[in-house]
Amino acid sequence: MTIHRNWGGEIVYYYDEAGNLCSLPLKWTSLAPPDLFVSLSAGRAAFRVSDLLELSGMLASLKQEPKEGNDA
Repeated sequence: MTIHRNWGGEIVYYYDEAGNLCSLPLKWTSLAPPDLFVSLSAGRAAFRVSDLLELSGMLASLKQEPKEGNDA
């Protein structure tokens, strides 16, 4: 097994049972170093998904509303 850095990221190359050369992104394997955010957050999140979706909807509606005082 070898690891190479390609333009798309780090790739792990290995031979399957039939002897064919195969590859996977390093981050899909246990060979990758732990993700710093995942390690530090320890499974916690500051916001709930439902709240973030609601906020996203509010921001999208603000972008669509005409601004006051811009009578051109």
